[in-house]
Amino acid sequence: MEQTLAGQRAVVTGGARGIGLGIVRRLTERGATVAVWDRDTEGAPGYSCQVDVADLDSVRAAHAATVEAIGDVDILVNNAGINGPVAPVEDYPVEAWHRVLAVDLTGVFHCTRTILPGMRERRRGRIVNVSSIVGKEGAAGISAYAAAKAGVIGFTKSVARELPDAGVLVNCIAPVITETDLFREMTPEHIAAGRAKIPMGRFLTVDEIAAMVAFVVGPDCTFTNGFVFDLSGGRATY
Repeated sequence: MEQTLAGQRAVVTGGARGIGLGIVRRLTERGATVAVWDRDTEGAPGYSCQVDVADLDSVRAAHAATVEAIGDVDILVNNAGINGPVAPVEDYPVEAWHRVLAVDLTGVFHCTRTILPGMRERRRGRIVNVSSIVGKEGAAGISAYAAAKAGVIGFTKSVARELPDAGVLVNCIAPVITETDLFREMTPEHIAAGRAKIPMGRFLTVDEIAAMVAFVVGPDCTFTNGFVFDLSGGRATY
């Protein structure tokens, strides 16, 4: 595979498994040195830090350790996230609401706020935030997750507008349901309903997400800023 990211240092949050791990592997194949940030780093490839993205002090400590270990960060992929429970809003647990927003939205803010100043100073950097098609459409029963992912889109667009000539591009991706180990926790009915919403008639794969992220952070993506890259198989309408 072409080493388009040779010499680049990347942080991928939630990179120890699932979609994050796929992104880590793809960036590594492209030549980047990747630091995995996760609450549980067991099995993570390469350098890793245990970090809770919802805790700003934890993020700051991980950043300091990462810079010492691999150097200044050129690429940040804000992938860490949790789904939260499925419940109508009037029954949605208040504690769960706060936790989902803390991880899925505030965590993106914490990591960006911590790493961005160095990118701005060096006038070089790429940030990719992982949103979801649910952040555009909403979804019954997962109001916290949908609200957080919609917030990620708004946050991405806002930060990009703060950096028009800083040499730093900030974009996000909005994937649909993806084939991961989480399928084991879903009922056949839920899986079938998710597939039925996708015009292409199949699920997204981790490799397809990783390929998109590698493009967005790579040298061929130079004039796209504040954009949402859909990975929806034709489901997205805007």
